[in-house]
Amino acid sequence: MTEIAIIPGSTRPGRRSLAVAEWVAAQAARRHPSSGFGVVDLADFALPVLDEATPAIFGRYGKEHTTRWAETIARYDGFVFVTPEYNHSIPGALKNALDFAYAEWNDKAAGFVSYGLHGGTRAVEHLRLILAELQVATVRAQVVLSLHDDFAGPAPAFAPGAHHEGSLGTLLDQVVAWSRALQAVREGAPA
Repeated sequence: MTEIAIIPGSTRPGRRSLAVAEWVAAQAARRHPSSGFGVVDLADFALPVLDEATPAIFGRYGKEHTTRWAETIARYDGFVFVTPEYNHSIPGALKNALDFAYAEWNDKAAGFVSYGLHGGTRAVEHLRLILAELQVATVRAQVVLSLHDDFAGPAPAFAPGAHHEGSLGTLLDQVVAWSRALQAVREGAPA
């Protein structure tokens, strides 16, 4: 079974990323019942600012929290990142979490659901560059949510427009297909 982690990119109080990640997970379970989808919440890991003495590329993790995080990431074949845009980029917590591991990210696929005043598109552009260095193949399809249209009320509740379901479906199809295709690479088989 292909396993896909849905990673909410924000850990701040009042964050919207967890509600969006849960929406992605519900849609994914309906569309791809033969694949597994799980929300991997950065807040559950309480990662400090990167505190490993050795760069992650060497795979020598000295801290228990790093090992726990790396083992979690290693279990998945692909990822859907749910990221807000903070100051034209991704949240610091997401960048920090990416930096804690290396080989566990390699040769897997990722897609993006973003949101912000401008839909979070600049955050995704930065995230694509970071993931390229981690050897993660990113899919073209993307879901872009608007803070004005997809979050409502004084304490903004997530209420995505129905038109996002088609984009999300395409994104999920691509992430699942690429994750399966990259399995041969991860296993060292000829492509």
